[in-house]
This record gives sequence, C-alpha cells and structure tokens, in this order.
Amino acid sequence: MNDLSLLAGRLHALAPSCGPVRLIAVDGHAGSGKSTFATRLAAALGGAPVLHLDDIAAHDSFFTWTDRLREQVLVPLERGERAWYAPYDWTARSLGKPRALEPAPVVLIEGVGAGRRALRPSLARLLWMDLPAARSWERGRRRDGSALSEFWDGWTAAEAEHFSADPSRPHADTLVRQLPVGYELLGGPGTAAGTDHSVTDRECVAPSS
Repeated sequence: MNDLSLLAGRLHALAPSCGPVRLIAVDGHAGSGKSTFATRLAAALGGAPVLHLDDIAAHDSFFTWTDRLREQVLVPLERGERAWYAPYDWTARSLGKPRALEPAPVVLIEGVGAGRRALRPSLARLLWMDLPAARSWERGRRRDGSALSEFWDGWTAAEAEHFSADPSRPHADTLVRQLPVGYELLGGPGTAAGTDHSVTDRECVAPSS
C-alpha cells in the first residue's frame, strides 16, 4: 500500500471547494520539501494534477501573483473548465507556452504562499510542511549551490515579509513532518483544538517499497 494512500482517500472524500475540484494546498518555507511531498501525494491520488507556484511567481513578483492565479486558474476551475496558465521561465525571465490544468476531482497547489489568506476560501485542505524557516532555507541553499546565493538572500527576505503579514501555518489543517523514512502527519493549528480529524493525533507513514 502506498504510504500516503490513507491521506489520499481522505482528501478524495472531502467536499469540493473550487467548483467541482477539491483544491489542496501544500505550503511551507522554501526548501522544506513541498515539491517532493506533493509529487508523492499526487501519485497516491492516482496522478492528481499539481500546480507549482514557481510557475506562477516571477523575479518581479515573488508573492504578488494572486490576481494571475485567480484569473488563469481559479476562475476556470470554479466553472469546471480546463485552466490555462503561462509558466514562468526563471532562466529566460519570461513566460513560457501556456500549460493546461484539468479540473480533476483533486488538484494540488504547491509552493510558498499556497495557503495565503486570499486562497483559503477556495481550499478543501491546507497542508503545511512543518520545518522551521532557518532549516528549510539552509536545505534550499545547499541544494541550489553558491551560484544562487544572491537570489536566496532576496528570496528569504521576501518570504519572511510575506509570512509576517500573511502566515499560513496557523490556518493549516495538517502538519507534515518529514522523518528519516516517510512522514509524520499531525492535526494542524487551523483545526478545532489543534486536532485534524482526517489524521490521527500522530500518524506516521513510510514510503512504499
């Protein structure tokens, strides 16, 4: 059985939140493991579409992309229609060829700020990768190397400012903590008394073999 199959089943059972779609946010600090977790969860969901916010943000718009996301993605999904968005090329510093996003039963939106205030009314569930900022950023810098050190300096300052004004973690339904093997799922602070009834108080999931 896939390590995240129980969580996947619970997400499928949620009421739609964005038209016919159950929109699931995977938020957390840069370098916290959001992309890897979202990829594994998407597989457990039977190949659910994943929208990476790195495709919506840009060099001049680290966190001011809400309107573009709403117009290109949320509005079509609310109508049960295929969405089209132009992914940003961080090397060429320009928008790429439009990419489709289907109104699947479950769609994951992954990236820093996925649980922001403006998006929460459209979310069926907010998952937070529960790794502190300093440790996340250290991982990210180590992953990207010294060539992107200047970029990371600007990014971390912008991220800290964003979460100071619009924190996601206090509203998370589920906290996801990466273990040496697999993940631990905990009820998030955004649920009543800090208990997420979609997971046990302390649920550990290990990767499938």
